[in-house]
Amino acid sequence: MREITIHDTRSGQRRVLEPRDPGQVGIYACGPTVYGRIHVGNARPFVVFSQLKRFLEHEGLNVTFVVNITDVNDKIYAAAVAAGVPSGDLASEMAGHYVADTDALELGRPDYEPLASQTIGPIVDLITTLVDSGHAYAVDGDVYFRVRSYPQYGEISHRIIDEMDQGEGVEGAGRKEDPLDFALWKAGKPGEDTSWDSPWGKGRPGWHIECSAMAQEILGLDFDIHGGGSDLVFPHHENEAAQTCAAHGVGLARVWMHNGMVRMGSEKMAKSVGNIRLLHGAIEEYGRDALVMYFCGGHYRQPLDFSAERLSEAVARVARIREAGRRLEVGESPAELAPLLERFLDGLATDFNTASALGALFDWVREANRRADGGQATGDSDLRKMLGLLGLENLLTAADGAGVAGVGGVPDDCAAAMLVARDAARGAGDFSEADRLRDALKESGWEVRDGPGGSELVPAP
Repeated sequence: MREITIHDTRSGQRRVLEPRDPGQVGIYACGPTVYGRIHVGNARPFVVFSQLKRFLEHEGLNVTFVVNITDVNDKIYAAAVAAGVPSGDLASEMAGHYVADTDALELGRPDYEPLASQTIGPIVDLITTLVDSGHAYAVDGDVYFRVRSYPQYGEISHRIIDEMDQGEGVEGAGRKEDPLDFALWKAGKPGEDTSWDSPWGKGRPGWHIECSAMAQEILGLDFDIHGGGSDLVFPHHENEAAQTCAAHGVGLARVWMHNGMVRMGSEKMAKSVGNIRLLHGAIEEYGRDALVMYFCGGHYRQPLDFSAERLSEAVARVARIREAGRRLEVGESPAELAPLLERFLDGLATDFNTASALGALFDWVREANRRADGGQATGDSDLRKMLGLLGLENLLTAADGAGVAGVGGVPDDCAAAMLVARDAARGAGDFSEADRLRDALKESGWEVRDGPGGSELVPAP
């Protein structure tokens, strides 16, 4: 197994992955709060950590991958009231949509997908431990964590403690000993239709304690990788780390791994901003393959722009691989191409740099095409392995057998997505990009015809 390094937010440095249990890796990634259908930004951690699991397993590790579903939360209560439906029904419906929408990415399911509503017992036990140890206190049915009782607070986000704001607004302000303290348990309020019994009265858990309990229940303490979006570093992950270590004297996770935000325009994609693109709609428009390729195109820690240009680039990359696949012979790749496979794997081993790995993959494609042009052996085993680690193995499956996928009938998802991207570029006045996509479609066996009713694809002569 090669040395694998991952950037750890807590230390601010790349750390060598050293599993708690030899040969075993536990990953917990924070999942969605299910008050609406997820958007492309919500999907990024699902893609990143699903692909990371594939790579770690390729390197001989046994991976347990956990993604929670937060189905108890203030946002769910508010959305349910606005929709005039019970909060449990709304959460269940949106959780179902979340599973269906991420299933459409065809990256597999996590090994465990715990629900907050089904983890109330462990949550109450964890809060009880904190209260008994003096790290938390109960007031009028609420329970709060004493932030200043944990001297390491701020170790994840590297913020100065007196400049922090938990984002809880005025809620509970009069009951807190310190404005910095955060809620572990909330007493039931009028209009909230779901609550549970606890030693402090009927109520429901706070957001942060839910993830600590779900992660600990499945993976134990000091597990290997805790993941999520960079917007969760503070307060969510800071609070998870503090309350868990305060309760047990042992850290929750060894490495805290955060992906950058998906941006639309100049701001992060977010329901609160209103600049979202729902995942299922993006898959319908661009195709699953192009969307997964889009996610691979940037380093996971960096922001990723959701734009017609970036999606057009992903569509073209998918088409290029499919076209190469039609030229490659099935079988073992020649030894001369092995260094490019190793470069691909080294890219993933170095802070899971999918963008660097893609560079090696396309260098491999370029060299394989050159060999094919010269009548030399190519083989496709290396390419299949690289694509499989990114969840794009079906690109070669679609290319199996001579001929253009979809030609003679209905255009395949890739061709349809390329046409959408070409029309978007044309509408934006980017005629060079529109022409490039038109030419790529022609190389794939499709001709673009523009008419009064819009554009369409017909098999090229």
